[in-house]
Amino acid sequence: MKRLLPVLFLLSALTGFAQNTINNFKYVIVPEKFSFQKELNQYKINILSKNLLAEKGFSSYLDNGDLPQAIASDKCTALQLDILERNTMFSTNLTLVLKDCKGNVVFKGKEGKSREKDFDQAYNLALRDAFKSLEAITYTYTPVATGNSIAAGAPLPATQGASPAAELTATADLVSGTLYAKATGTGYQLIDTSPKIRLTLFKTSAADYFIAENGTEHGITYKKSGSWYFEYYKNNKLITESLQIKF
Repeated sequence: MKRLLPVLFLLSALTGFAQNTINNFKYVIVPEKFSFQKELNQYKINILSKNLLAEKGFSSYLDNGDLPQAIASDKCTALQLDILERNTMFSTNLTLVLKDCKGNVVFKGKEGKSREKDFDQAYNLALRDAFKSLEAITYTYTPVATGNSIAAGAPLPATQGASPAAELTATADLVSGTLYAKATGTGYQLIDTSPKIRLTLFKTSAADYFIAENGTEHGITYKKSGSWYFEYYKNNKLITESLQIKF
C-alpha cells in the first residue's frame, strides 16, 4: 500500500483535469459573438469556427440556432467554444478553448497568429492557425459510461501480519471477462465483448499506473505481480477490483 501513496497523491492533483476529454463530447456550441467582437459573426470567424469543428468530426451549432434535443434538454452534453484574443501592434493572436458546462477547460490550443493588415484576412488566418492544435490530436466520440459498469469489490480489511499481496488476493473482486485496451491520445479505453467501455485509463508519469474512471468511480489502475487492479474509494472505504486486460 505504501507504494500506492505517490500515485494516490498524483490522482488527487490530476483528477480535476482528467475527468473529461474532448472524446467524451459529440456536440460543440459556438457563440454567435465572442467577447472581443463588436458585432455578430464579425470577421466571419464564428461561422468559420463552426465549420472547422464540423470538419474535425464534432456536431457544431451556433448558440442562436435550433439545437438538437440532446443539448436542449441537457447543456452538459455539449462543449462550449471560446476564442481568446491577444492582439499586438503587429499581429492578430487567437487561442481556441473548449469548456464543459461547468466552465472547466477540457482543451486549450496554442495561440494562432497572423501578421496580415486586413482585419478579415488576419482573423481568418489566425483562427485557422489556432485550430491546428485541435487538428493535431485524435478525436473519436466516445460517450462516458453511465452507471457502475464494473461490480464493486469488497473493502480492504485491516489485516495484521498479512503481506500486501496476500491482502490483495483475499479482497480483490475479479471482474469476469477480458477487457480489450483501445489506445487513445491520453491512455486507453477498456472495452468488453458487448462492446461496452468499462473503464477509461489516463496516463501518468509512473509506468503501469493510470488514473482511471468508469463514469461513476474515480481511482487508479495499476499492475502488481503480473496482474492488473482498479482501486478507488467508496463510502470512505478502499475498493480493489481485479482486471483482465489484453493490450
